Amino acid sequence: MEKVVVFAGGTGSVKLVRGLVAQHHDVHVVSNVGDNYWLYGMYICPDIDTVVYGLADLLDYERGWGIKKDTFNFLRQMEVFGEETWFRIGDRDAATHLMRTNMLKNGKNLTDITRWMCEKFAVATKITPLTDNIVETRITTNKGEMHLQEFWVKYRGRDKVEGIQYVGADKARPSPEAVNAIQDASMVVLAPGNPLTSIGPMLQIKGVRKELSKVKKKVVAVSPLIGGKAISGPAGDYMEAAGIETSVFGLAKMYSDVCSNLVIDTKDKSQSKKIRNLDMSVYETKILMKNKTAEEALASFILKQVRV
Repeated sequence: MEKVVVFAGGTGSVKLVRGLVAQHHDVHVVSNVGDNYWLYGMYICPDIDTVVYGLADLLDYERGWGIKKDTFNFLRQMEVFGEETWFRIGDRDAATHLMRTNMLKNGKNLTDITRWMCEKFAVATKITPLTDNIVETRITTNKGEMHLQEFWVKYRGRDKVEGIQYVGADKARPSPEAVNAIQDASMVVLAPGNPLTSIGPMLQIKGVRKELSKVKKKVVAVSPLIGGKAISGPAGDYMEAAGIETSVFGLAKMYSDVCSNLVIDTKDKSQSKKIRNLDMSVYETKILMKNKTAEEALASFILKQVRV
């Protein structure tokens, strides 16, 4: 097996990416940008940064985001100025956002900036944003529409989800680097991120579903659900709001046009037959990644057991 491309977004994705990189020499991460958010005049890219920090061994493993042992003096000062501080930006993390913002203002695109970031953090793995265009995942709730970060971080996902929009996705185009990665891949892995807010925004960008459908036999999705419940986060709420069955079968139907292989937890094996009826191969194993040993075990299973 040669190039493994991973569509990544969210905290579950970085775990699998880390496991794959530990065992395979040629991994290319294509990152979600729908979570990106402007705050304090800085452009924040949570999904990109989480993978960069994770591979640089800087990630705060307990929280799943940010830099470990970071300080928060900047945020405390913002509080003194009367600013809202619900988005927990550490001091070292803020430097990343500030550099990115300055580079954007000086005409660099997000692909070039991410490549530069990888060099600065000594990350050899290629990490590419799926698009250089602006795409925002917005959640419609019983209290109105808001950015995903506001819904999940500011309001802690308490409001009832009524719908999801991917603003800008219809006008966005995948970067040439991302398209080439899909075309050159021996395997494309849809990481176990939230199917509607981590992987979903990527599939909504014009041309992406078409490119994946061309290499459908090589595409492997890893379930973010066990026993009909999300491993973490509000995936179940989003699926329900979108009218999608909250189960691995519902997930399989959602991905069926772009994916021929699904890795599910052994607890969900009762649904394997229904999934196979969708002309999709099913692989059962333990998918919960509680530590690095589990990350590498799942990655090894995918690399050695899934036939593409």
